[in-house]
Amino acid sequence: MAMNNPGPGDGEPRDVGHRQYAPDRQDQGWWGTTTVRQHRPAPLRPGGPASRPVWDQPAPRRRGVLNVILVVVAALVVAAVLLLLSLSLGPSAFILCGILALVPLGICLLGLRWIDRWDPEPRGALLFAFLWGAGTSVVVTLLLGTYVVELLGSALTTTSPDLIGPVLQAPLVEEFAKGLGVLILVYTRRSHFDGPVDGIVYAGTVAAGFAFTENILYFGSAVVESGNAAAVVGVFILRGLFSPFAHVMFTSLLGFVLGFALSRGGGNARILGAFVLGLIPAIAGHMLWNGGTLVLFHCFFLFYLVVQVPLFVAAVIAVVLLRRSERRLTESRLGDYARAGWFTPEEVRMLATRPGRSQALAWAGSVGARQEMRGFIRTASRIAYTRQRMLGGRRDADYAAEERVLLDEATQRRARIFQLASTPR
Repeated sequence: MAMNNPGPGDGEPRDVGHRQYAPDRQDQGWWGTTTVRQHRPAPLRPGGPASRPVWDQPAPRRRGVLNVILVVVAALVVAAVLLLLSLSLGPSAFILCGILALVPLGICLLGLRWIDRWDPEPRGALLFAFLWGAGTSVVVTLLLGTYVVELLGSALTTTSPDLIGPVLQAPLVEEFAKGLGVLILVYTRRSHFDGPVDGIVYAGTVAAGFAFTENILYFGSAVVESGNAAAVVGVFILRGLFSPFAHVMFTSLLGFVLGFALSRGGGNARILGAFVLGLIPAIAGHMLWNGGTLVLFHCFFLFYLVVQVPLFVAAVIAVVLLRRSERRLTESRLGDYARAGWFTPEEVRMLATRPGRSQALAWAGSVGARQEMRGFIRTASRIAYTRQRMLGGRRDADYAAEERVLLDEATQRRARIFQLASTPR
């Protein structure tokens, strides 16, 4: 990988403040091929290198009016959907089903939070993602579902209607409806789409919202059809405990493809092409999941053990590998700034490892600077990803100006940490 700083040969250690920092060129991950497009050295720090190591909240961003409007509209749609469900099921059944649906929702959100811990996405964007999934995508699915079933029935006259609905129509319409929310986030929050992990988090949050509302529908149908609450237990176990991540896994495939495409730059053609391409594995996975017991297996538990569990394990392994790639990216990009004097090598090692961050927060807590240290860590992460966007040739924002703001923010936070650490307690 070409290093983006003048001086010794690529990959050689540079002397920074009488210390050596050698970049790790091995096993870079998905981002490695995007760093050779723009040869751009990190700006030198005025006044020389950082004097002392410390162990970061992105620079404050003003949410655009459009983002606020999108959240408000999505919230109103969710309120309308939940109101209709309440009127359809009755208040008691609706409350019961809603409480039960919170269990798989909580499991999904905790999993997504674990994925997103390294470089957390803006809460406003995640809120819109959830609201779109819980409301608008459900409405789109209901509006398009009947028409798609009729079209598929006309085209596939020899196929059983029992297969057309769950195996063909539901995956097509639901993944398209959820995917629209992810696509909106690409255009409204594009500066926060740094790679596949971000795409997985946004798409997974949309899917978690959709599954929440769908679970209320399924639980409610069980109550209405049987006339007693006990009938919902079996449905709750199968949907809420055995497969809470099903929708998250499907739509995350779309998010992965979109995130990877965005990390490589490009305009609308690349984005829309990635959207269509990403829908293919999302729909295919959904079809396999819905059709497993109808077409491939007659025993749910056999299908669960042979297909569903291995797929879930593979998804977890893939996410772990992507998270490690994020860590390597952070270390490599912050290393560029260490050679320019903005960070010390010790700071880079602290900021680019989970144990290092934990150690830094523990130390900061002992001197009353824990919140500033959290801000410092988040700012450093945003600096690394901002630089990665510039090296990848992305031009959808003024990243050079953003870089300067973030570097100044990191410097100010460092100074406040030192000030708090030196204050007598």
